[in-house]
Amino acid sequence: MRSRRWGLGAGLVAVVMAVAGCTEDGGQGEDGFTVGLLLPSRAVPRWEQSDKPLIEKRVKELCADCTIAYANAENDAASQRQQMNSMITRGVSVLILDVVDPKALRSSVRAADRAGIPVVAYDRLAEGPISGFVSFDGGRVGRLQGEALLKGMGAGADDGGVVMVNGDPSSPNAAWYEDGSRSVLQDKVRILKSYNTIGWRTENAHDHMSAAINALGPNRIDGVLAANDSIASGVIAALKSARVSPLPPVTGQDADLDAVRRIVKGEQYMTVYKPFRQETEAASAMAVALARGNDLDALVTTTVNSPTTKDVPAVLLDPVSVTAGTIGRTLVRDGIYTIDQICTPKLRSACDRAGLTR
Repeated sequence: MRSRRWGLGAGLVAVVMAVAGCTEDGGQGEDGFTVGLLLPSRAVPRWEQSDKPLIEKRVKELCADCTIAYANAENDAASQRQQMNSMITRGVSVLILDVVDPKALRSSVRAADRAGIPVVAYDRLAEGPISGFVSFDGGRVGRLQGEALLKGMGAGADDGGVVMVNGDPSSPNAAWYEDGSRSVLQDKVRILKSYNTIGWRTENAHDHMSAAINALGPNRIDGVLAANDSIASGVIAALKSARVSPLPPVTGQDADLDAVRRIVKGEQYMTVYKPFRQETEAASAMAVALARGNDLDALVTTTVNSPTTKDVPAVLLDPVSVTAGTIGRTLVRDGIYTIDQICTPKLRSACDRAGLTR
């Protein structure tokens, strides 16, 4: 596997230059085409609030006459398969697929290939003959979560007890994150309970955490590895319902606004920020290049292997750990949220303590 890691600076410059090259080659006078965009759910806020509008905007910048055909699977693999097959039938030129269940969608990816429609796997590695893959380094995400959890636990990290509330096992990213976090936590803490959260749903995470509290008692839980912010929300609600005080450190991922506010309040210890603009720009550039019949050499940084396909051209971006003290120089600096969005009147004093001042 060849690999060139993409950081937040040089990698983004390279993508912009490569995208600019594609734009010059294609020109604004080319006939437009349709890009199919298939996202997995609405349970995680980022898909509708960040990824969809950013991809739509970037595709239009690269191809003014192009259109987007959009569908959201609502976390149902059968629905996504139907949506994808419908897009193949209508003759879209390229597909950006954030797959709900890679095995369930494998036949649809093969159908797209037979129809001459390239598929860019987005955020999650799809199976079948995909043409490219864009995501964040999932192992790095898990390691950042594990490292932050140990730091948040402080002295309690010395053989402390941890509950892991992982993602949906049908998602290839869930195991990627878990493996990364376990590589940090193993031999340092005791993993008392580990749960898989179907659909990444807050209510399922709440049930898992409630079960852990009932089984272990609140005083044995020194930290919680929550795979993303939706799961963290359910975990924290269960801890508060059980009157656990003080709350143990809880991790997260996706930098959802509610999670950022929980971090400011001291309820959630950290989240993992994945600069979605970089991911959406890379995927949009891949899709437009493939639809125009161009190769991806100038756009990719590595290759990855799926269970069905070797050496898939890929871009793996670097995630960023965010705690209360780094919100300003990450999320605010990058324009993800303003201080006014984060700092509601009830959070004003907590924001001042975190250095989030206007």
